[in-house]
Amino acid sequence: MTFAQFMELALYHPEAGYYRRAGPRVGFGPGTDFFTATTSGPVFGELIAASCCNLLGGRNPQDYTFVEIGAEPGHRVLTGVAHPFGAVRTVRVGEPLELRGHCVVFSNELFDAQPFHRYIFREGTWRELGVALRNDALVETELTTATPSPLPATAGESQIFDAPLGATALASRIAAEPWQGLFIACDYGRTFPELAENSPNGTARAYHHHTQSNDLLARPGEQDLTCHVCWDWLTDALHRHGFAHPSVESQEAFFVQHAAEYITSLTAAEAAKFSRKKLSLLQLLHPSHLGQKFQVLHAIRP
Repeated sequence: MTFAQFMELALYHPEAGYYRRAGPRVGFGPGTDFFTATTSGPVFGELIAASCCNLLGGRNPQDYTFVEIGAEPGHRVLTGVAHPFGAVRTVRVGEPLELRGHCVVFSNELFDAQPFHRYIFREGTWRELGVALRNDALVETELTTATPSPLPATAGESQIFDAPLGATALASRIAAEPWQGLFIACDYGRTFPELAENSPNGTARAYHHHTQSNDLLARPGEQDLTCHVCWDWLTDALHRHGFAHPSVESQEAFFVQHAAEYITSLTAAEAAKFSRKKLSLLQLLHPSHLGQKFQVLHAIRP
């Protein structure tokens, strides 16, 4: 099968999929595999809420439903946050989107976990990489010549290109729903030229117990699989469905620009102490922490 088909099973199979199994995945406790911005506590949600109000301009947030897609069970970005939205809704893995009316559609590290295809450049042509079962073991295998898709025109011998086509398809599905309002996606990714030129070994990786690995076939259903999204493909998907001026900024720049008043008030209120909130803010904004590792795609459809 293709690697994308294997990843769909390994992550989302109703019984054996990594994101369908019970137990914690996010955080620092026993059995967790990675941490995200939500691990920083309510500060992340407060930054998101403040940024949404700024991006909505003169529109009344009370008229909008805040929809978070792909949140972990028991977790919501607005948990414990005094928000201005008229309603809050969470769409978990496997639940229908059903987006209607005026919405703020938000996700955090959703698109990097969508199934992606893997390609290798051999003797002047791209070939798709797949997964086979041989002697009771999963092994990587080369499939037939790659079908036409947005692959780099040139590449070095044995160069790997991880194509996040599942992320693009999901963005199209979200944008195709009959809703109006604000789209915000926090994730990590690169432009198409950056993926084509600066990642000769691809960007795919696995996470298990907070350890990064290149063994993508180990422990199927028990480890996270991810790759960088292609921001160009996602912005194109939003453009095609009527979103105006999709923009990608580093997480640091996004919050500094769109949540400046909140940041100022928080630092002033906590000026006399090195509090948990100030530490969380530092982790979310500082370039050496999450400030540059993550980017934010946002756009409005009137």
